[in-house]
Amino acid sequence: MDEISYNLIMQSVKKMAEQTSLLFCAEPALSEKESLTPEKILKEVFGYKNFRPLQKEIIKNILDGRDTLAVLPTGGGKSLCYQIPALILEGITIVISPLISLMQDQVEQLKENGIDADFLNSSLDYTSYILTSNKIKSGKTKILFLSPEGFRSKRTQELLHSQNVKVSLIAIDEAHCISEWGHDFRPDYLEIATIRKQFPKSACLALTASATAQVRKDIIKNLGMESPAILISSFNRPNIFLTVEQKTFPYEQVLSFIQKHCCFTQEKT
Repeated sequence: MDEISYNLIMQSVKKMAEQTSLLFCAEPALSEKESLTPEKILKEVFGYKNFRPLQKEIIKNILDGRDTLAVLPTGGGKSLCYQIPALILEGITIVISPLISLMQDQVEQLKENGIDADFLNSSLDYTSYILTSNKIKSGKTKILFLSPEGFRSKRTQELLHSQNVKVSLIAIDEAHCISEWGHDFRPDYLEIATIRKQFPKSACLALTASATAQVRKDIIKNLGMESPAILISSFNRPNIFLTVEQKTFPYEQVLSFIQKHCCFTQEKT
């Protein structure tokens, strides 16, 4: 077959695929893949100009395939540490989250940014569960949120071993739940290390806002992390402080505090 005939056939196939709503996509050029940098995604997808402390280092470790434990304060941008790599790495990113409400909120936010994210949990009816499962099997889902109980289920593991599914990253949110010394111990988190062995090429990212030295040791041990990078952000917030004053005139003291620290506006009528 000469080159002209081949090109004509391929054009016909593409046209037929479009007309019948079949998926036809070419492998992106190498230059296009290389253009996907964390900085570009941060700005163009999420609308931020700069990374917060340690975000860039955490993301680099994940892209290098290194297991990472990150301790960042609430509001420190933990979610971006797996969301950005998920858009660069091939395949799917699994996020283990303890609360259904958190999964739903994050999936909604990601979809608003044009990212193919889904969750599988007990809030889905049968039809929605099947539709989501089929989407995952097709390889379209980039980020999948699961509970630790859902992650260890046989049905989910079979799904993640589907032909078009490649698990590139397993992120554990609220990772302190894996430690018996954590404030919210969840025994089902202990099964993650065993399941991880089914995906030996996947990096592991453990995220938490609260982890003592003992809890950090438990997280690393119980997740089976190998020579992980450990990144701990500063929790010092100059704008937050505690002060104690002797109670003398409570009403007047409270009113004085409000007038000093709070701003009020009054609409003119």
